[in-house]
Amino acid sequence: MAQGNAIDFRDKAAIVGIGETDYVRGTDKSSAELMLEATRIAIKDSGLKPGDIDGIIPPPVNITGEEIAANLGIQDLRYCATVNMGGASPTSAIQSAAIAIASGVAKNVLVTLGWHGYSALRPKPGITKTERISLAAMERATRSYYMPYGVTSPSQMYSWIAMRHMKTFGIRHQDMGRVAIACRKHAQLNEKAVMGSKPLDMELYMNSRWISEPLRLYDCCLETDGACAVIVSSAEQAKDCKHDPVYIMAAAEGHPYPADDIPSRPDIFRIGLSYAAPKAFAMAGISPLDVDFLQIYDCFTYVVLLQIEALGLCKQGESGEFVQDGRIELGGDYPLNTHGGLLSQAHVWGLNHVVEATRQLRGEGGDAQVHDAELGLVTGWGDFGDGSLVILRR
Repeated sequence: MAQGNAIDFRDKAAIVGIGETDYVRGTDKSSAELMLEATRIAIKDSGLKPGDIDGIIPPPVNITGEEIAANLGIQDLRYCATVNMGGASPTSAIQSAAIAIASGVAKNVLVTLGWHGYSALRPKPGITKTERISLAAMERATRSYYMPYGVTSPSQMYSWIAMRHMKTFGIRHQDMGRVAIACRKHAQLNEKAVMGSKPLDMELYMNSRWISEPLRLYDCCLETDGACAVIVSSAEQAKDCKHDPVYIMAAAEGHPYPADDIPSRPDIFRIGLSYAAPKAFAMAGISPLDVDFLQIYDCFTYVVLLQIEALGLCKQGESGEFVQDGRIELGGDYPLNTHGGLLSQAHVWGLNHVVEATRQLRGEGGDAQVHDAELGLVTGWGDFGDGSLVILRR
C-alpha cells in the first residue's frame, strides 16, 4: 500500500463523472448555484445518486462542503477537506480524493470549483463582498513587499519571472505566441469556449497591446464565470458506473521556496512542479514523453513554457523550441489544452482541464479528439508557482 512513507494510490481510484456549466462573462447565478449545477450534471454523468457521495472537496472560497451536502441532501458525509493552493487547488484535490478512496475513508468524492472570475471584478447587485475580497488573497500576501512599489496585479508579478526566463534562455515572444495560438485553435472546436469564434494568428498576437512587458494581451488568461465538478470513485466501483473509468495513475504536489517571495528564491525557475513531477512519474511508472496530450495550467503563456520544462518534456531553456512546428497542436506530438484552456476556453482554476482530460480518455473529444489517446496529464499552478500534477489513463 505504501511507497516509503507515502500511500501508493496508483489505479486505486478513477474519475467516473464530469460536469460543467456554460462559461460566461456576467451571470445572475451565485457561485454556489453554479457549483451545484455542475455537480448535479457530474453526478448524473456518473450514474450515481447524490446520496452515494460521501466525500466533498470544495474550493477554498465561496462555499463549504457542508453547504453542498445540505443542498444535495447528502446525509452521510464521511470526508470533507479543502485544498488551498490557488489555481493548483483543483488538480491537487484530485490527489486528495484518490488518497481518501485508497485509504478507505470515502467511496465517492466530489471535487468542485465555481466562481465569478468576471463578475466579481465588476461588482453588480447579487455579487457579495466576500466573493470580491476572496480574489485579493494573493495581493494580501504580498501587500507589504510589492504594492508599495506600484505592483498591484498578477500580470506584473508574473512578468518578472517571464522576463528573466527570456533573458536567461533566449525565449522569444513568438514562443509564447505559439502557446496562445494553439489554445485558440483548439477553442474553435469547442462550443463552450468563450473565445471559440475569435481566431488568433501570430500577426494579431504580436500586434496586441502590452499588459505588463513582456506579457501581451493574448499572453493572459480569460476572466469568466462558471463552474466544474468531478466525481472520483474507487476503481472497483468505477467499473459499474455509466462510462468507462478514467484511472488516476499518479498525482503529486510541490511548492517553491520561499512560496511568496520571488526575489529571494535561490533558483527562480525551480517551481512547485519541479518537485511534483518526478514523484508523479515515478508512481505512474512512465516518462513524461509517454503521454498523448497535455492539459497544462495556462494563466499566462510563459507559465506553460516553464511547466513544460519542469515536467521534463525538454531541458531547461528549450521550451521555446519544444512548442514549434505545430508540436502542441492537434495532430502534433503533444496536443496542448485541447479545449482551449484558461487562455481561450474559460478560467475555472484548471478544473476544466481535468474535465477535458477525462473526455479525451473516454474518446468524447469530438472534433478536438486526440487519436488513440491512452495517457494524459493535467497540471495546476497556484499563486507564484505552487504546482500539482495528475496523470490519467483510460
